[in-house]
Amino acid sequence: MTESPFEISEPMTIHQPSIHGNLRTWGVGLVVMLTLMLATFEAVQAKQYGDIEQKRIEKTFPQTDSVSAPEGRFKVRTLSAAGKVIGYVFQSLDVVDIPAYSGKPINTQVILDTTGMIQDAYVLEHHEPILLIGIPEAKLHGFTAKYKGVKVSQRVVVGHSSDPNAVTVDAIAGATVTAMVVNEVIMRAADEVAVSLKLIEDTAGVARKPAIVRLDFFEPATWEQLTGNGAIRRLNLTRGQVDVAFKGTEAEGIDNASADQVDETFIELYTADLNPPTIGRALLGDNQYRFLMQDLKPGEQAIAVLGRGLFSYKGSGYVRGGIFDRVQLRQFGNVISFRDMDHQRLSDVFAKGMPEFTEMSIFIVREPAKFDPGSPWSLELLVRRQTGPVSGTFSSFELAYQLPEPYLERPLPSAEELAALEEASRPMWLTIWYQKHFQIAVLGTALLLLTAILFLQDKFTRRPHFLHWLRRGYLVFTVVFLGWYALGQLSVVNVLTFVHALFEHFRWELFLTDPLIFMLWVFTAASILLWGRGVFCGWLCPFGALQELINEAARKLKIPQYELPFAVHERLWAIKYIILLLLFGISLESMSTAELFAEVEPFKTAITLRFDRQWWFVLYAVALLVINLFTRKVYCRYICPLGAALAIPSKFRLFDWLKRRKDCGTPCQLCAKECEIQAIHPDGRINANECHYCLDCQMTYQNDNKCPPLINKRKKRVKAAPATVQLIPVVEVTALE
Repeated sequence: MTESPFEISEPMTIHQPSIHGNLRTWGVGLVVMLTLMLATFEAVQAKQYGDIEQKRIEKTFPQTDSVSAPEGRFKVRTLSAAGKVIGYVFQSLDVVDIPAYSGKPINTQVILDTTGMIQDAYVLEHHEPILLIGIPEAKLHGFTAKYKGVKVSQRVVVGHSSDPNAVTVDAIAGATVTAMVVNEVIMRAADEVAVSLKLIEDTAGVARKPAIVRLDFFEPATWEQLTGNGAIRRLNLTRGQVDVAFKGTEAEGIDNASADQVDETFIELYTADLNPPTIGRALLGDNQYRFLMQDLKPGEQAIAVLGRGLFSYKGSGYVRGGIFDRVQLRQFGNVISFRDMDHQRLSDVFAKGMPEFTEMSIFIVREPAKFDPGSPWSLELLVRRQTGPVSGTFSSFELAYQLPEPYLERPLPSAEELAALEEASRPMWLTIWYQKHFQIAVLGTALLLLTAILFLQDKFTRRPHFLHWLRRGYLVFTVVFLGWYALGQLSVVNVLTFVHALFEHFRWELFLTDPLIFMLWVFTAASILLWGRGVFCGWLCPFGALQELINEAARKLKIPQYELPFAVHERLWAIKYIILLLLFGISLESMSTAELFAEVEPFKTAITLRFDRQWWFVLYAVALLVINLFTRKVYCRYICPLGAALAIPSKFRLFDWLKRRKDCGTPCQLCAKECEIQAIHPDGRINANECHYCLDCQMTYQNDNKCPPLINKRKKRVKAAPATVQLIPVVEVTALE
């Protein structure tokens, strides 16, 4: 920045070397930077995953001896060991398509066990620029490793959550948006697959409170009425149906029914929840129901199982081992097994119209099972066929059950649960906005202040000393808060992503996932129409602000400043446009490759990662900053493809807010010489494509003691003013008598 005319300082020496000397110096500098860039690109190669999918399976379930082909609409592969299913594996891209920060989805392999618990989550492919070159991928894999042991039905939140039941995981430092997308990908894909496999109930987000059985509701009912309204459910299996279930297994053909036996009843099975008085009293009678309810502890449910046919649902295994191995309950993917102590033999039943049964039982679901009588559950019948002296193959048959609604009372959610439900139902981008409310508020305030400065620039530029310090403070805010803390550094990658999104399934949520970047882009777009690219480049670009502060410190320390002749300087402007065109052309072929070559921007190194990168990246960024000590904003002037991208729409700005006089350029050259990025032509024109809107020229324009045209006008006014006439006072003298 130029010194305020009201500040006393020693004049800065500006050296004007020869054109050949400048070209030689700049040539060496450009060669050094290009060498560093090429070294960077060679050092970064796209990782090949090879057989990583199978390796992750072997690491998670080393006992796996069989992996099926992809099946179903989600292409799920079943993992087995010794003929028993032990888990499922799938890729998230076959289930959900959620765009990440790059605009492309992240593909993750997820492995579930048979209870609906995540055993492994591993990112196979992504296009996130911050992770392609920047944050080590080990941090990404460390993040996904946190999902091991998480139940699919649980809610996982990145960062803080008001839901006390939610599982919270820390974000990836410097890649919060990517972490939130990965979380959404893993949990949504796992939930959909688990629901399709019937490992969990199809329910959304926050778990409801368990329903309560209404003990005050009773209506006399017959067997026909209870089976008609679904209070009692039936499963009827024929021998032929059971034979079909074993086809394709080792037990195929064993104990098969003959042609005239296929329609014989294998088992006719009924089940009911006995806790509701209407069902319990109808089946058990009043006394037996009362005794049963007295024996039940809080949270326990009594389930009636009635059967007849060729097959016994009880078998004899429970006699030897104490566990019923032919029936079990399943709810939310959880299997509830019964022991002999959970079983009561049922002998007397009283329901009118009830058929005869060969077996009748009451099974008690204990409180630790967290059984919800208001949610669907199923009674699973396990049929085993012997395939060897000690080996056999099982096939399961499911009897689905849902207690009728009149028998239930559903507790209303508390205020905390409603808040958690509202939080869970938000779209991901809105959740991110809530989590970043502090950064959003601060940035919003800063943008309002900048808007006031721009609209009231005539008043501010009349106070150059105040405006200089206000601008310095704003640049410090831009570097420290906006850049290093909030990671609000725009990039040419954002421009390329936006252009591609316009032609490839544009989705607002893609851009809303990073609120600060979105706010900056909206403000930048508006400012381009009103003032040109200079507002962003001069006030809101963290790397640009860092360069300006460093160069200003260098000027204070009397470090010599060098400027190229305007003719050379003007031609070097084209470099950044060439770089932009090259990046755009590469992006048409491969966006990932374009993101690699976009490392011509040192933003990620200097701002996003705060110089915590490989040495060649740091050396490139530091080299630009060292050159900036001697010539202000060299990178911004000649190399920055983002600046070039913003300059193109600047052609359509609506107003020219920067004031000029007819004397500017001819003969006055003061502003042109003071412009520290040489955005003012020798003829006095301000090039809006290059101007960074520092307002230095406007401070000179308003200064009567500095602007030569104003000084000349003042001198002319003084010279033209008539000489002051000195009047002789008249004194009245009184005559003496």
